[in-house]
Amino acid sequence: MKKTIVIGADHAGYPMKQFLLQQLTEAGCSVEDAGTYDEASCNTQPYAQKVAEEVAKGEGKLGILVCGTGAAMCIMANKVKGARAVVVHDLFTARMTRTHNDANILCMGQRVIANYMAWEIAKTWLSYEPLGGKYAERRETIARYEEEHMK
Repeated sequence: MKKTIVIGADHAGYPMKQFLLQQLTEAGCSVEDAGTYDEASCNTQPYAQKVAEEVAKGEGKLGILVCGTGAAMCIMANKVKGARAVVVHDLFTARMTRTHNDANILCMGQRVIANYMAWEIAKTWLSYEPLGGKYAERRETIARYEEEHMK
């Protein structure tokens, strides 16, 4: 699994982030840690924004974000033009969000799933590539909307 992953979390997701960081590194991924770096209470915004901006540059990087539920990270990440963040807590959704939606940021919840399930989800998500055809057309529609309506 040779991918470049930018990973971030808030205080609630910090333990899972650390676990995933280790698993990703052992699996051969290049991992960039965007913080947080401890369990001190913090806002999700700077970490979600940092990961989303890095992924949205279009350099082939994918992102993983963790908070209590995955929702706060997902909401903030999707404010960044070019970010396609999704909350995933099962293997089917992991596969479908990559193949059909070309999601480029995976968001998960420390308080929703166990670390080993998060790793299975991440491995599944990272093992798929976006499909072409009608799915590529759908992604192009999203990209056009972003160009017209987002700064």
